[in-house]
Amino acid sequence: MLTTASVPDRDKVAYWNDAVSRTLVPMTVSPREDGPFDGRIATDRFGYLQVSTMEADANRVSRTPALIARSGEALMGVGVQLSGTATFIQDGRRAEVDEGDLVVYDTSRPYSFDYPRRFATRVFQLPRRMLGVPDDDLRQVTGSAIGTGAGFGAVLGPFLAALASAADGCSPAVTDRLAGNVVDLFATLITERTRPDGTNGDTARSHLLLRVRDHINRNLGDPELSPESIARAHLISVRYLHRLFEGEGITVGRFVQQRRLEECGRELARRGRSAPTVSAVAQRWGFVSPAHFSRAFRAAFGLSPREWRDLRTAQECAGRTSAHDPVPGSALSPAPGGWEADLPPRNG
Repeated sequence: MLTTASVPDRDKVAYWNDAVSRTLVPMTVSPREDGPFDGRIATDRFGYLQVSTMEADANRVSRTPALIARSGEALMGVGVQLSGTATFIQDGRRAEVDEGDLVVYDTSRPYSFDYPRRFATRVFQLPRRMLGVPDDDLRQVTGSAIGTGAGFGAVLGPFLAALASAADGCSPAVTDRLAGNVVDLFATLITERTRPDGTNGDTARSHLLLRVRDHINRNLGDPELSPESIARAHLISVRYLHRLFEGEGITVGRFVQQRRLEECGRELARRGRSAPTVSAVAQRWGFVSPAHFSRAFRAAFGLSPREWRDLRTAQECAGRTSAHDPVPGSALSPAPGGWEADLPPRNG
């Protein structure tokens, strides 16, 4: 919590300007009234999502090209007007924002908020790159007020209010999950505003699918990784998770197993003075049963884990292949544009 309460009157405006710029993004704040200025801003984080609640006397906030040039990563913001009103301008559009309305803005382009009297607002900010929507779509939404009485705004408004009130009681793992779901909701909001006829309606679904794949890749070593745990981590049903993968040509469980086998194959092919045992590699990548691992590995590669390791080591020593290349003709030898295109970058 940053507040002007204990700041000398002559320094309040400068203090507030600095507080807002450090908490949100660099901006210029100009009070609209004479006399001591009063303001307070409190901030919480949900992973990469920042939630700030601000209350202050009447003022005008400007984000200029000069300030943008000195800023870091571009952010996407959603403001919720808790009390008072505002006039918001961005991308040549002017919006009159009433209590309860939402506004969407992009910190990489100039904008301004004009608050004619004391107000309270809640600001949600996240890296713009996390949103996964075209820049042109985002530009169509900025500079307009979105009511919460109907449409998707009626769903998003109460959710954001509940989210802000729950910040203190959530563990880091839960806040990370919530941040991901907020991203999906913001993407859905933008899609609804820019594609009312339903075209390109898969944007939010595609973004969620990418996040699910990333979650799987980051948790392959967890033996408890399953469709149930994946769905729970993203606050969706198992049925909906399976629907996400329907168009991928592979089930969720099969994708998890393929990724685990692929990582096991890479590790077993590495040369070194102290090569890990087959059982150690299997356990490291989430296989509980050595027998099940051996069967699955042979079905995928056409070789047992030990045969694979010996063959790959011999090939590498002969200079015929690298430790990362698949054996030609194996079940995990990726076809162009196949499932390996979704894998994370290889290291080492």
